Amino acid sequence: MMEEEELEFVEELEAVLQLTPEVQLAIEQVFPSQDPLDQADFNAVEYINTLFPTEQSLANIDDVVNKIRLKIRRLDDNIRTVVRGQTNVGQDGRQALEEAQKAIQQLFGKIKDIKDKAEKSEQMVKEITRDIKQLDHAKRHLTTSITTLNHLHMLAGGVDSLEAMTRRRQYGEVANLLQGVMNVLEHFHKYMGIPQIRQLSERVKAAQTELGQQILADFEEAFPSQGTKRPGGPSNVLRDACLVANILDPRIKQEIIKKFIKQHLSEYLVLFQENQDVAWLDKIDRRYAWVKRQLVDYEEKYGRMFPREWYMTERISVEFCHVTRTELSKIMRARAKEIEVKLLLFAIQRTTNFEGFLAKRFSGCTLTDGTLKKLESPPPSTNPFLEEETTAEMEELALEKAELEQPKKPKAPDNPFHGIVSKCFEPHLYVYIESQDKNLSELIDRFVADFKAQGPPKPNTDEGGAVLPSCADLFVYYKKCMVQCSQLSTGEPMIALTTIFQKYLREYAWKILSGNLPKTSSSSGGLTISSLLKEKEGSEVARFTLEELCLICSILSTAEYCLATTQQLEEKLKEKVDVSLTERINLTGEMDTFSTVISSSIQLLVQDLDAACDPALIAMSKMPWQNVEHVGDQSPYVTSVILHIKQNVPIIRDNLASTRKYFTQFCIKFANSFIPKFITHLFKCKPISMVGAEQLLLDTHSLKMVLLDLPSIGSQVVRKAPASYTKIVVKGMTRAEMILKVVMAPHEPLVVFVDNYIKLLSDCNIETFQKILDMKGLKRSEQSSMLELFRQRLPAPPSGTESSSTLSLMAPTPEQESSRIRKLEKLIKKRL
Repeated sequence: MMEEEELEFVEELEAVLQLTPEVQLAIEQVFPSQDPLDQADFNAVEYINTLFPTEQSLANIDDVVNKIRLKIRRLDDNIRTVVRGQTNVGQDGRQALEEAQKAIQQLFGKIKDIKDKAEKSEQMVKEITRDIKQLDHAKRHLTTSITTLNHLHMLAGGVDSLEAMTRRRQYGEVANLLQGVMNVLEHFHKYMGIPQIRQLSERVKAAQTELGQQILADFEEAFPSQGTKRPGGPSNVLRDACLVANILDPRIKQEIIKKFIKQHLSEYLVLFQENQDVAWLDKIDRRYAWVKRQLVDYEEKYGRMFPREWYMTERISVEFCHVTRTELSKIMRARAKEIEVKLLLFAIQRTTNFEGFLAKRFSGCTLTDGTLKKLESPPPSTNPFLEEETTAEMEELALEKAELEQPKKPKAPDNPFHGIVSKCFEPHLYVYIESQDKNLSELIDRFVADFKAQGPPKPNTDEGGAVLPSCADLFVYYKKCMVQCSQLSTGEPMIALTTIFQKYLREYAWKILSGNLPKTSSSSGGLTISSLLKEKEGSEVARFTLEELCLICSILSTAEYCLATTQQLEEKLKEKVDVSLTERINLTGEMDTFSTVISSSIQLLVQDLDAACDPALIAMSKMPWQNVEHVGDQSPYVTSVILHIKQNVPIIRDNLASTRKYFTQFCIKFANSFIPKFITHLFKCKPISMVGAEQLLLDTHSLKMVLLDLPSIGSQVVRKAPASYTKIVVKGMTRAEMILKVVMAPHEPLVVFVDNYIKLLSDCNIETFQKILDMKGLKRSEQSSMLELFRQRLPAPPSGTESSSTLSLMAPTPEQESSRIRKLEKLIKKRL
């Protein structure tokens, strides 16, 4: 019982002494120790085993026990000392707390005394400064009163002086005084309720009105509207009057400017009346020469009379432009039938030069006509239409471009005067558009005649497959027309010109490109079966001659160039035309036309090579495959197909070197045409013996390898065929090989044959299965049972089909047949 109580006491003690990991870690950091007795995971049994590892070590057990008892005694003494030391800690803490509370009370009392003294000091300062604030307010009010009285004195005296100087026309003094009076009057806006102030304000307004009327009368007297002579020069009185007008109502200034400019341009209206010879377009230079002389005359006589900020020279020029535009519009409407293209272009060129002259000299800050259009910034220096130009044409266009950019260098990015006069020519630009229509029609006719005279490109020269020179000439002319028309107008005429461009792009595609594509010959130029079987070397089977092949490639390259350049032309037209009209420019139809020409050219090349291979395929289907006794080299029809491919493809590839993507399209279209046709003729080879099927499989593999090498056949540089093309060839020719492997397989047992067919061909078409049975030469009775079995096997799911076909391959198939197939495959690999 005592032992059990001791064990329970030990367990309770251990539960009490169990410390958390955080506390244990803190103790280890504060009191680091290597003694096993101080460890948290102390184990008494292990510790004893450490002290007495063997029986012999028990001899010194008394020493160990004495050491432990001594250690226990020391620990008891340390604990006793610590406990006694903590006896008076509570009493000392309470005493310290009481002392701290007393100190806080004393501090609080001192702070309260300081606060009371501060409030008393603040009250004392307020009493001292109260009188000072009153004195400050009085001083401020007194200063305001004195200032107001001074302003009132100045206003009253200024109004009296203003009225007196107005009567004496002392405009120089009035200009300075009036501005000062108006500035002073602004200080009295809040005092307008006082009768005297309101009366002074009314007197100032009356003086301003009188000044305005008086100044207008003086200018009317100096520059009479109906006068025939002008004064010898400006007077100082009018110069000072302009300074006064700057201060008065802006309507006075506008009236002065309007009357002066009208009087200044009255002579122009008389000299260039509609019935005068100099008024017509052929003498339009005289109009601009006249205004330049007038501007020089104005600078000499009146340059100092008007303030510089009135921009009188620019205002005269702008009003002259408005008048000229109106007058030219009237005279051109009256004499519209007399307008010719050269005359119209001459007038527009001189007018745009004059607008450029104005842009150099003036800033355009006085323009108020919001309908004027800004000059568009020049197009980038890259020219997409001159890739095939001659050197002389490029130099000519470079000079033209330099001339066009020359007037733009000294001015801002926009010409504010563009169209201020030349806008009147827009309604008559139909003459220019009609002229371009006629010129382009003649250009297309000349292209047709030149093509007929020169004939198609010669083979084996650099001309074969190159872009036709007429194509570059056409787009060079388009470039010139577009630049010229954009200088004339960026509105509806550009849309009309675009329509003309569309018309002749289509005509070029029809007359020059499509119209000159060789026609497929209806006469049969193929080989006979006997000639195919003999396969004489050098026999000609191509439907098109070498010259015709080069011509087709040249037309294809030209159409590709036209397609890309037409797209660039559309972008340039959209840059030139007004933003609101860009949606109306669309050359998609013309680009589709050139795409059609490209497709037709590729189709002709495919048909030609396809037709050359047709006799060989026909010969293949006519051969007696059931009588073939042994497998030899490739058959004559394969040699014939390869010969035609080697004859045509290198020529086409070399002539389409600049358009590789279309050569790839040609290869893909030929593969898509030839392979199904080959499989169709393959089905016609019936009946086929086992050896015949092996020979056909060898021929099929040979054709497959030739087709895979088709893009680089006959080339010194071997390139990897495009993946899209390789995929088509592998898929199509692999199907042909699978057909032959099915034909070679024994038809018994029937289930094995049907499953083998489904696995190899993955074709559920009964007609295809029927054709393969015909190729094997089976009787109708045998075919009917196999067709019935084939229909039964069709509903099987793909997984079941695969498993059954797998079993069929493992079924007892004649070893002789499978070995023959393996031998055939080895033979093919050996030949490769």
